[in-house]
Amino acid sequence: MTFVLEKKASGRKMEPKAETSHKLVFEKEGVYLHTNAKRSNQDTTIPGFIRIVERGGEPALEWSALEDEGRNAAAVFYTKKDGEGGVEDTNFDPGYEPDWAVISTVKRDRVREHPPVKETSQWSFSLPLSELYSLRRSRFSLGRNFLVFTSRGGHPLPPLHFHRGGTRELLRALQRYIILAPSPVDGRLFLAYAHDSGALSQSFDDLHLFDDGSSDLVSRFIQDPYATTFGGFSKVTNFFRGALRPPDSPFHPRGPQDHHGPPSADDEPGFELITCGVELGPKPDVTRGQPLDKWEEFLDPEGRVKDPQRIKELVFRGGITPSLRKDVWKFLLGFYPWNSTVKEREDILRMKTDEYFRMKVQWKSVSEEQEMRNSLLRGYRSLIERDVSRTDRHNTFFSGNDNPGLTLLNDVLMTYCMFNFDLGYVQGMSDLLAPLLFVTQNEVESFWCLTGFMEMVHQNFEESQEAMKQQLLQLSLLMKALDPELLDYLDSQDSGSLCFCFRWLLIWFKREFSFEDILSLWEVLWTRLPCENFHLLMAASILESQRGEFIGSDHDFNTILKHINELTMKLDLQTVLRGAESNYLQLACCKELPVKVQEVIGLYVPPSPDDETSPESESHETQQLLSQSQAAATETSQSSNSTAAAARPRPTYP
Repeated sequence: MTFVLEKKASGRKMEPKAETSHKLVFEKEGVYLHTNAKRSNQDTTIPGFIRIVERGGEPALEWSALEDEGRNAAAVFYTKKDGEGGVEDTNFDPGYEPDWAVISTVKRDRVREHPPVKETSQWSFSLPLSELYSLRRSRFSLGRNFLVFTSRGGHPLPPLHFHRGGTRELLRALQRYIILAPSPVDGRLFLAYAHDSGALSQSFDDLHLFDDGSSDLVSRFIQDPYATTFGGFSKVTNFFRGALRPPDSPFHPRGPQDHHGPPSADDEPGFELITCGVELGPKPDVTRGQPLDKWEEFLDPEGRVKDPQRIKELVFRGGITPSLRKDVWKFLLGFYPWNSTVKEREDILRMKTDEYFRMKVQWKSVSEEQEMRNSLLRGYRSLIERDVSRTDRHNTFFSGNDNPGLTLLNDVLMTYCMFNFDLGYVQGMSDLLAPLLFVTQNEVESFWCLTGFMEMVHQNFEESQEAMKQQLLQLSLLMKALDPELLDYLDSQDSGSLCFCFRWLLIWFKREFSFEDILSLWEVLWTRLPCENFHLLMAASILESQRGEFIGSDHDFNTILKHINELTMKLDLQTVLRGAESNYLQLACCKELPVKVQEVIGLYVPPSPDDETSPESESHETQQLLSQSQAAATETSQSSNSTAAAARPRPTYP
């Protein structure tokens, strides 16, 4: 006999009833329940099945343990809050950080009409979808997805961890019976409502989105959304489009009969990016240019760079010829100001040299006895020695034992610890320094070029990794706009977090391309054109190039990770750069691009009185960027759809 949720708050109670005919709507295995790890007499990870089952016409969400299959012993894990003094179970440990969960405790009645949950892994539950109040979709440590379902009584079911993916398919199946409305105050929280406008109006009341509780809020919202909302929404959600548009609207959600049809962008609940039916034009063809091979002609008689913007454009278009890198890199990385004269640069070099060796003496003069009492410095030294011994050893500048290049690499990194002791040394920084040292062939110049490079990427190495998480989120926003089908596939295989791109973004593809290609790639990225997040567009270009490998395959998370790692040294840099630039132009041509995507690629800058440069000045600075590609984009659009191209204005760049 299967027990279902009690409904004491409504004045009636759903008695346990024997199963009759039922219809299996959805089933997914590999869904685990993580129990209290502090209890030694029970399993801490229980595999099972998640199902949506119609019993007597009423759909319910059910989970049962793998070892319980074939038994009729499913038990209710919790009850609704009924004001009768439920007892909080303080021993329950969800097994993850509380910040990622809706609630970290579970309450049970003091008196149970059915046997309590036993220690034999009988944690099964059945929850009618009419009693589902909310769900939260989260990821633990950028890894597997888990869902937390909460009943209308306010208590969550135990978190369900999808070790083999499948959260998105489950949510699609749920949308056959309920509407999942993103909470305006928490992008990971979704509230469940029935498919009727009365529930929609009720949901507005429950969320306190409006000043009054009028029962006709839906009609008022359609007629005058600005007057109806209290403060307005920052984004238009799939929920509003599906609930408020007429049935014949192209954005109207599909009914259950359309469930097996091809998915569209509006079928997704939109956990991170709330799409607005983005329609991108064709990808424009992009051509690369020749490397910058002249330098003196860009200098005035006193040695100032006459047109820094033109230099950046040429470098972005084709890179720099190797003989000029040592000079131009110092400007791109801030060692020399663009408007400095030859005399001023001589003074800067002298001052920077003195400053460098003062810092170097600081750690050089630390005795062994002192270092024994300085665990932080000792730890930095140990990490640096370990990483230096294995950094780019295939390169002749760093190969062999007792190589002076290795000594310089070690000394520059140790000196950087004195320059930025709060950050110190983090694994991966040696990968950033090696190309700089190789090109400059100078200890002092490579150090100050490293400090300029770290100004761009230092957030990547912070212990909290918040910047890395933010970049992975921004990459997912780009992929949602550029290739939602590919992102949906990755998400279905528990790879939607794009955590396998972590190394790409951390050290700017240093280990994905050859050493020579990295020199070309980094100087392109240092121009910060056409936007500061061009490296994210690079990552998107690589992912798109692999869609044929992924779509329609049976790759799981581990296989996807293995395939991505095996791309090392197999990617063509110029092809990836063309794809990244084409992605930017394609997004820039879209008139209805979501604001969040605009922010990622620099097309929208939130106003701030503290900004030293206005959006207008930034637009002027790069207005002439990519003129060849812009013309190519316009010609491509006209050839594919002349009417649409004529109506769409030429894109402007930040």
